[in-house]
Amino acid sequence: MTEQDLNIEIMAIKDFPQGSPLPYSLLDATHINAAYPEQKLEIRGGGYGSDAAAHPTNGNQFYVLTDRGPNADFDGIAGKGKQFLVPNYTPSIGLFELQADGKIIKVKEIILKDRSGNPISGLPNPKAFGGTNEVPYDINGQPMTVNPQLPFDAVTNPIKTDINGLDPEGLAALTDGSFWISDEYGPHLVHYDADGVETARINAFANDERNNVIINGKPILLSTEFTKRRANRGMEALTITPDQTTLVGIMESSMDNPDESGRLSSLVRLVTINLNLGQIAQYLYRLDSPKHVTSGIVAINNHEFYLIEHDRKFPLQDESAQKLIYKIDILQATDIEGVLNTESIKREDNLGLTINGQTLEQHIATDEKNWQMLEDISIQPVKKTLVVDVLASLDYPHDKLEGLWLRQDGSLGLLNDDDFAMTDTEIVNSKSSVEQKYLDKEKTLEDANRLYIVMPSE
Repeated sequence: MTEQDLNIEIMAIKDFPQGSPLPYSLLDATHINAAYPEQKLEIRGGGYGSDAAAHPTNGNQFYVLTDRGPNADFDGIAGKGKQFLVPNYTPSIGLFELQADGKIIKVKEIILKDRSGNPISGLPNPKAFGGTNEVPYDINGQPMTVNPQLPFDAVTNPIKTDINGLDPEGLAALTDGSFWISDEYGPHLVHYDADGVETARINAFANDERNNVIINGKPILLSTEFTKRRANRGMEALTITPDQTTLVGIMESSMDNPDESGRLSSLVRLVTINLNLGQIAQYLYRLDSPKHVTSGIVAINNHEFYLIEHDRKFPLQDESAQKLIYKIDILQATDIEGVLNTESIKREDNLGLTINGQTLEQHIATDEKNWQMLEDISIQPVKKTLVVDVLASLDYPHDKLEGLWLRQDGSLGLLNDDDFAMTDTEIVNSKSSVEQKYLDKEKTLEDANRLYIVMPSE
């Protein structure tokens, strides 16, 4: 970093206007805003809130990631699913630059593409590769099918899926200009080159030929229990260690392991993947509440990380809202991949480690005190220390805190996910009702992608 870069960063921290907006384009304005039916809904080409990552060499630039695209819950003739309001949307990475006066400019956009160079979609995966039987609907409320010219039929014209479809949530920017991205469904971890073309993939599906990170003649695979992630609650956050050897990802919530009973657990799984050695480790992170989610992680060194934990509540609508940033350390935590079988501890296919016949998620869901029981048998969770209470430090009105940018001066850039400035409200007569995304109960303040900067405590 040059002296000029350092001066710009110091100026930006001292004088930075908190909540500086990211620029956006207008994607669509054909739908009615359900909150104000006389107005059109502005679906904005922002949505850059899934994650953030530092540019590896320019201290004033940062990458941000979109998710699968503008969508709304929908219940139609083929069952419950999502209505894709901009059907041809392709997820992307945006490169932005923070100016000395706090203004943010867009430098470029990198469209995500499959291995043939074709733009990917946000459509659901096939069941065998991470799909959750989610039905995609078009803007007219009709199921998206293999042959769009014919009526939906489960046998002759089934629901359309996309094996390369992705709901991107975690972003790691590498020093060679490439990126690793994790998603919420497979979960998949996908390597893209600097132009956004897929080059490699890691998931838990042994029959997926795209798993081409080969170590000692075998592809690196996630443990099978990761296929039990909750729909839309997969690998929410991703980073890479400073030495560029190890991916570190964390699930958003407790998994459906073995079934939905696991959702009552405060246990979240963190995974590390050494890309050189093929070694995979799993650690346990304890949420403050089972209703919380993790949504961003960034490496400080090879064993310490900053991590976002929050509750998805709007602070202007619920004064109990919490947006927290923890410093976590895996150095003394137990790698559960290495726990040996005993009379009561067994490793089961598809379930992972079990204790007295219960999955780890069930074990904690049964009784929160079982965290102590885990420690008593030498299974230590990740150590966590609160370093930023965001709502106590900033005027932060957003529900989702997902982007975490570790800056060269040690400060943290925080970005919210504005969901393309839209949200769904309710389903009436099998039609989705969508409106602008508002921050307040009165529906006067519209959400938007904004950047905040804080300095974590030691």
